[in-house]
Amino acid sequence: MKSVERKTVYFQAPGEQNTESILELVKDYAQAEGIRDIVVASTTGETGVKASRVFKGFNVVVVSHHVGFHEPGVWELKEDNRKKILENGAKILTATHALSGVERAVRKKFGTVMLLELVAHTLRLFGEGTKVCVEITVMAADAGLIPVDRDVIAIGGTGRGADTALVIRPASASRFFDLEIREIIAKPRSI
Repeated sequence: MKSVERKTVYFQAPGEQNTESILELVKDYAQAEGIRDIVVASTTGETGVKASRVFKGFNVVVVSHHVGFHEPGVWELKEDNRKKILENGAKILTATHALSGVERAVRKKFGTVMLLELVAHTLRLFGEGTKVCVEITVMAADAGLIPVDRDVIAIGGTGRGADTALVIRPASASRFFDLEIREIIAKPRSI
């Protein structure tokens, strides 16, 4: 098998200051490798708007927090950002987080750690953005918004903005261990 040599960018610190660089790196990579499916995490929609502009013409899926994530009944995705994302041709997915869901409620109520949280914390060893990238890819695959038979690029972050980009071969939640993190485009050095 032939080896492949790629450049990986490591940011000194996590955070939204890396967003523009991530989008530029991903666009260059996607164009060079012919990847047309981009999954991006966005809480308020700010990163989603930026990504939907940069990747116009791609299959862009913006994944937001589920309604009530921080406050019961409240959707954190701002309406003006939602409109801009859709106007730019991207899709929006709002769903229960693949790596928490009801298990988070069990932990909060009974103070016990559940299996999905162990998976999430293990992924966080590579940084919050790595966990986010895997999680949103599973969520988008479960919704049928991305293919599972070819690579996609997932963009996630730590708090606000984007600081991590991974090339992933997706899988749905029921086939989670078929998912492959194939390449790291960029991530923070520190978590």
